[in-house]
Amino acid sequence: MPNIRVELLPGRTVDQRRAFAEAVTDAAVDALGARRQDVRIMFEEVAADFVANGGVLASEDDSRAALVARVTSSSV
Repeated sequence: MPNIRVELLPGRTVDQRRAFAEAVTDAAVDALGARRQDVRIMFEEVAADFVANGGVLASEDDSRAALVARVTSSSV
């Protein structure tokens, strides 16, 4: 049984997570020969100040500013 853990910044919609889960499940079935009902995907939201890319916190990364602003405003 494939267990797939996905860490995301907050702010993704249920529809986005659903579409991702369907696509990843299809890939696991095709690549691994897994039964569809045995593919488990777990989403975990991680705060932007708990993630760093290239040594820069996501919450302080200008290239991610629009996403972080959207996430911050949607949680208020």
